[in-house]
Amino acid sequence: MSIIEAQAPLHEAHRDNHTHRDVNGGWLRPAVFGAMDGLVSNLALMTGVAGGAVSSQTIVVTGLAGLAAGAFSMAAGEYTSVASQRELVQAELDVERRQLRKHPVDEMEELAALYVSRGVEPALAREVAMQLSRDPEQALEIHAREELGIDPDDLPSPAVAAVSSFASFALGALLPLLPYLLGATALWPAVLLALFGLFGCGALVARVTARGWWFSGLRQLVLGGAAAAVTYGLGMLFGAAL
Repeated sequence: MSIIEAQAPLHEAHRDNHTHRDVNGGWLRPAVFGAMDGLVSNLALMTGVAGGAVSSQTIVVTGLAGLAAGAFSMAAGEYTSVASQRELVQAELDVERRQLRKHPVDEMEELAALYVSRGVEPALAREVAMQLSRDPEQALEIHAREELGIDPDDLPSPAVAAVSSFASFALGALLPLLPYLLGATALWPAVLLALFGLFGCGALVARVTARGWWFSGLRQLVLGGAAAAVTYGLGMLFGAAL
């Protein structure tokens, strides 16, 4: 009794403190990376045009065009990608559903063999597989998870993917435009604000990685800044040649 009482607080403490980061990233990963993509691409586009010594109005029009084109492209791409993935999953589920209907015993034996391969005793594995196979929908869910590695009740939504990609990209792409929209006529305020945004996005990425926030932020700042510097140089080169 004393051993159980002594171990109970330890088990409770382990349960309370035993947490993990979201390795899938949840909503944070696609949102942050979408915003980062919009920020880097539009910053590079605007600095490239600015390197050609054009007017601030031209830079603003270029930035707005880059925002709209990139956001719609991201939304269309995400919708098509997720919809295709969902259709593929549904097709595989239909195959599994037909197999469960036509060959229930074989499918039950397949599930039992899977549990045996993971160390469960054959008799117990067969009993578990038999009980799980009594409900066709439950059997389909188990087979989908074990054989396909998917959850039929948690398939991604193409519409949600498209809207979130559009919004996050547009938000990131808007950041380097803000100084111009607020009356700035020079490039440096837009670059400075964008660099702060890059560092912030990189720091947020650290929430779904094992890196420190300062490392992720600095890495993204350097990469985005390098992209902007290269396109600015190309803009100067081509602008002088035209």
